[in-house]
Amino acid sequence: MPELHLVCWNVNGIRSIIKKDFLKDIKTLNPDILCLQETKASVEEVRNVLQLLPGYTGYVNSSKARQGYSGTAIITKTEPLGVTYDMNHAEHDQEGRVITAEYPGFYLVTVYTPNSGEGLKRLDYREKWDDEFRRYLVELQQRKPVIVCGDLNVAHQPIDIARAKDNYNKSAGYTQREIDGFQRLLDSGFVDTFRHFHPNEVKYTYWNYMFNARARNVGWRIDYFLVSKALLPQVKQAMIYNEYLGSDHCPVGLRLEG
Repeated sequence: MPELHLVCWNVNGIRSIIKKDFLKDIKTLNPDILCLQETKASVEEVRNVLQLLPGYTGYVNSSKARQGYSGTAIITKTEPLGVTYDMNHAEHDQEGRVITAEYPGFYLVTVYTPNSGEGLKRLDYREKWDDEFRRYLVELQQRKPVIVCGDLNVAHQPIDIARAKDNYNKSAGYTQREIDGFQRLLDSGFVDTFRHFHPNEVKYTYWNYMFNARARNVGWRIDYFLVSKALLPQVKQAMIYNEYLGSDHCPVGLRLEG
């Protein structure tokens, strides 16, 4: 099997990004599998956009609780063995945040992790989510290796956020409780591929639209490809494509030996 190129992108609204260079960018990136988060549209609306990407089959999960909110998609050149939606956990399955595609050598899970919210008002829920999501991945991992990609809404270490001291325990995505949740996930047998290949590189995947943050590179690294340790020998490269615009996040990538 040839090398696989996987790309993951929080598009911050599929209807918005399609008006920019999205189709051209995907053609240039040419992923074998593309995972999207924060599509912010109905299943039908997302499918209409995916029809503009010939050669791919699309799988879409949209929020049942609120229209135009959250949402994920997997677009793939090779049809998976099977696809499931959500985590089979009613409390966490209302916002279209998880899709799992099974391939011969691995499960691919794309996720849009809940944000802890303004004033950290959703931090307790976020902590419950982290625990349940980790359990879900560990169960999958008992069957075959897992690739997890998405906006995990947490900067793991000070190197992953431009203003670590200013944000620590004050901002959603950089509280100790969220950092601990991410660390527990790594401790369950997963590897942060970008940090594995680039232990000292400062590179971000998200910039607030306000305050001219992207031009000043005041960013966060919160979009990830994690892999089961068993898959690590097959991982050739982990990339952050921060030259691609169109969203407040940039795409991240993974090259995997077939």
